[in-house]
Amino acid sequence: MGNEKLYKIGELAKLADVSPRTIDYYTKLELIEPEKRSDTNYRLYSDETLNRLKRIETMKNEKYTLEEIKAHLQQWSKVSPDDTVRDKLTSLQLHLEQLMKEAKELGPIISQLKPNQMKKLYRILTQPTAACIEALIVLLGKNPFS
Repeated sequence: MGNEKLYKIGELAKLADVSPRTIDYYTKLELIEPEKRSDTNYRLYSDETLNRLKRIETMKNEKYTLEEIKAHLQQWSKVSPDDTVRDKLTSLQLHLEQLMKEAKELGPIISQLKPNQMKKLYRILTQPTAACIEALIVLLGKNPFS
């Protein structure tokens, strides 16, 4: 761990813009955990916990339940121990789910497209979709091109 800054609950709450009670609650639910305890028995949290807390709040704002958030965080922890990778994967997952929601809303309009319009739409969407898939593969360390 080295010289990594550790935060007491009040400091962490201020940095993450949540209440200390929220941090207590998330700790109880095992969404976050203290890095260690101080000599005076204060819970001390790391920068990694701060990042995780921000991820939790982002997902809450996206209307995920705490149970869903916990499941997602556990899922990403299995994929990679690297916090940066988990942040990116969480962000991508939120974005993909938003896109799926929007695609569902566009379903009735898309079904009314003429064949030429459908081909044009397919060409427009194929390249970015392939790029996203390739980026995920590289991010997960399974680059078939290396």
